[in-house]
Amino acid sequence: MFTFSFLGPLLSPYSQTQVFKGLGLMTKDYASAIYNTELRYTVQEGEKFGAAERAQFLLAMGKNQTDFSVGADSYAYVPLGEGSYLLMKLNPIAEALLGNLRSLTGQALEPAFVQAFDKAFKAKEEFFSVGGIDYRIVQKGKTSQVATIDDVALATLNVFDAYLKENEPLVNSFDFRLASTRAIADKETTFKEQDLTFNLIDEDGLFTVVDDKGTNIAEVSNIIVNPLEQSLFLEVDFKKAIREAIANREDKVNYTEANGNVVEYVINRVNTNYYIKTLVPTELIRIYEAPSSEHPLGLDNNGMDVMTRLMYGGRVSLLVGFVVIFIELFIGVIVGGVSGYFGNWVDTSLMRLVDLFNSIPFYPMVLIFGSVMDALEVPPMTRIFLLMAILGLLGWTGVARVVRGQILSLREQDFMVATEATGIRTSRRIFRHLVPNVMPLLIVQATAGLGGIIISEATLGFLGLGVKYPLASWGSIINVASDAYVMTNFWFMWLPAGSLILLTVLGFNFVGDGLRDAFDPKMKR
Repeated sequence: MFTFSFLGPLLSPYSQTQVFKGLGLMTKDYASAIYNTELRYTVQEGEKFGAAERAQFLLAMGKNQTDFSVGADSYAYVPLGEGSYLLMKLNPIAEALLGNLRSLTGQALEPAFVQAFDKAFKAKEEFFSVGGIDYRIVQKGKTSQVATIDDVALATLNVFDAYLKENEPLVNSFDFRLASTRAIADKETTFKEQDLTFNLIDEDGLFTVVDDKGTNIAEVSNIIVNPLEQSLFLEVDFKKAIREAIANREDKVNYTEANGNVVEYVINRVNTNYYIKTLVPTELIRIYEAPSSEHPLGLDNNGMDVMTRLMYGGRVSLLVGFVVIFIELFIGVIVGGVSGYFGNWVDTSLMRLVDLFNSIPFYPMVLIFGSVMDALEVPPMTRIFLLMAILGLLGWTGVARVVRGQILSLREQDFMVATEATGIRTSRRIFRHLVPNVMPLLIVQATAGLGGIIISEATLGFLGLGVKYPLASWGSIINVASDAYVMTNFWFMWLPAGSLILLTVLGFNFVGDGLRDAFDPKMKR
């Protein structure tokens, strides 16, 4: 065990804190999607439709009114299918009171205009046309105003995505969006804009605009698809595939990229949001890797070599055991030797001190010290020395009682009477004549106690109060067995450490039994 723990790390090609990484696949958030619930505005070039106008428009919609005013300007809107509205500015040119129509511009009204107005007014129609110009009749109390109509803006829930960058000016223009929105509302398959004919393909509410040559121009949908990182650019075909999957309530999409690779995307719905995830190659820590020729006992939950950490952990566990035993022997021999030699009130006082330390609950006190060190964030190396000191200070009482008992029986023997008669000073009598006679028993007790100390250190490490990461001890290594899944699926994480603790404790116990038999005179008969 000493060879494994102290020479092994010198031969190991790895360090106890070396983390092994490898290329693997990791689920990564790629994009998000949501059904659009906020109107998006496209304003006619040269016109104004700002925040004040939009607020009044939404207010009018809430009141179920078809017209509204902002300052001296009057506006009206008409629905274009579901979730789309054409916003118009009204320019009054005439008004009628009790059927008498008069001009507001100072120009005479043409008979054809008056005739068309009378016909629409009697039929209670809001719109009429004269000479290719559209007019609207707006009722304001008892007065009816006639106004020309100027298209100002388009408000829609649909999102327009251009396939090619050179088509963005066209797709983002007011006229194109208005024409396509009207075609969608009227369920038409074609529309014209800028002397060009476009075809409209309806795919269950997702619309593709195609030119007369069959080239895809734009996608129109009320589902917004955006990348989660600004550095990413989403192809329109990818957005279309995601939208189709969401519309069809699918949770996976196999998308073929431009280079021919087929990538699987997973769609997770969280309330009204849809998150698109994919597996991307990335450098991952190789955790819970099974034993191999490179790593005979595999890799742990931190991606570190288990065998190397067992070697370094053995150093710590054995070092803690020997140092704690030394502290116990040092304090116990002094207290027990002085108490047994002097007797009387000295013996009584020191034994009451022993009783006081014996009354301290060992594990609760050690747990308290461990929690305090956690709170103070004590460095791992400092923690080891403090742990050894605490274990030693709490465990010396047994040695003191053994030494006291032996010295009580030895101090009245002839050789001690001779040392007193020759005038040897007291300290020399105790430590040069009495203690050496007790030493065989102390060696036996120390050897047998090493196993208990190693188990105590392993218990504290298992509870997370012993040696801390990144340093290793057998107890902290076996701590992973607190997870039932790890214990049942990754035996190489805890079984070797448990076996080393078992073998070490058994070994020291056997050595202790052998030494006891060797020093026992009765066994020599």
